[in-house]
Amino acid sequence: MSEGLINNMMDTTLEKVREMVDVSTIIGDTIKLDNGTCIIPVSKVSYGFVSGGSEFPNKKEGDNLFGGGSSAGVTLAPVAFLSVSPNGDVKILHVEPASGTVDRVIDMVPEVFDKVGSLIKKSDKSSKKDDISNKSESKE
Repeated sequence: MSEGLINNMMDTTLEKVREMVDVSTIIGDTIKLDNGTCIIPVSKVSYGFVSGGSEFPNKKEGDNLFGGGSSAGVTLAPVAFLSVSPNGDVKILHVEPASGTVDRVIDMVPEVFDKVGSLIKKSDKSSKKDDISNKSESKE
């Protein structure tokens, strides 16, 4: 019988944790600014859970005595904000600065893609201009 009681305690505690922690807790509600930029908060959620119980013999015949308890703890910490500009550019703004080299490299990846993309666009435009000027020179 005590196995059922422990399961009930664990189920109740886990259900309460599920109620507290959902997707909207991790990815917050979008905040729209006057200029059309959208800010989306991103949080880190950590939680722990413990449950236990014990059964003691009863002096009277029948069921044994049961004692138990369960507990859970949740920590919610803001990590970053996603900034989406009206033209579609997305930037991540960290709450705390990057702590290690790997974090810094990951933070730099979007900027590197933007710079490489703009260089490719510039080289495409200049190569098209060169093609046009070469075609007009060959006609003469």
